[in-house]
Amino acid sequence: MSDSQPPLSRLDLNLLVSLDALLTERSVTRAAERLHLSQPALSASLARLRTHFNDPILARSGNTYELTPLASRLTEHTAAALDAARRVFESSAEWDPSQSTRDFAIYGSDYSVATTGRRVAALAAERAPGVRFRFMMHNPQIVEDAVNRLRSADALLMPHGFLTDLPFTDLWADRWVVLASETNDAIADEVTLENVAGLPWVFTYQSRSAFTSATRQIQQLGIEPRVEAVVESFLLLPMFVAGTDKLALIQASLADYARSVGGVRVFEPPFDATPIHNAMWWHPVHRRDPEHEWLRGLFVEASAGLGETT
Repeated sequence: MSDSQPPLSRLDLNLLVSLDALLTERSVTRAAERLHLSQPALSASLARLRTHFNDPILARSGNTYELTPLASRLTEHTAAALDAARRVFESSAEWDPSQSTRDFAIYGSDYSVATTGRRVAALAAERAPGVRFRFMMHNPQIVEDAVNRLRSADALLMPHGFLTDLPFTDLWADRWVVLASETNDAIADEVTLENVAGLPWVFTYQSRSAFTSATRQIQQLGIEPRVEAVVESFLLLPMFVAGTDKLALIQASLADYARSVGGVRVFEPPFDATPIHNAMWWHPVHRRDPEHEWLRGLFVEASAGLGETT
């Protein structure tokens, strides 16, 4: 540790709670009410925080307060640090799922949450009724910063091919199918490479760091798809395809869902699409955590049988 940085032993970690309330409420009065403290007590905490950071934290603007630039940067870090601290003190040598009130935070796409996430929640409701799950949609920024994000979250549901240097638990394999509208006269009994090249597309992701393996394969075939819409949701794809001449790629696990939305047909792709190998990625700190081991086992059990829909 640098000599210029005070050791944690010199800091009152209760200040972290006060800082989180002040950053959230942007008011000493409201933050004190939230923490059930007196206003002078929280004002004293604010003074200590200002001294530590050498920054006002809250700057008066008329009759209100605004966060300083430093305080704005601290907002996300403070919430993550507070959540991590809670996890430390909620840990125990023996853990009984049926008696637990633990909250698990999981990043994933709407595809992974609608498939295995839904099953996990159902299993947990039977075996650990006090356990809660917070499923959060990932985005390219979260995936690129996965190592840091997983310090305060329990897992990230992602196929292989995007993350490295993190422990993972394999879940289920899936495959790609093509969605086309029932009214699309350009397609008869099957989708052809000519259709792939000539018809417009709806993509779920389209950037250097966010893509699907099948769309990348199309480009490797020498075809540049004509993308007319990008929607970062697999569950919305049938609505963007129905009644249009657009095509979309969706996981086979969602094929029945797509048909239930109506107005679409499901086809095999006209190329050998790379299978999807879904996994749960997590931070090494959870390797011997009995609660996290239970979580990983629950996801493996919930994923059994997924990906077999045709």
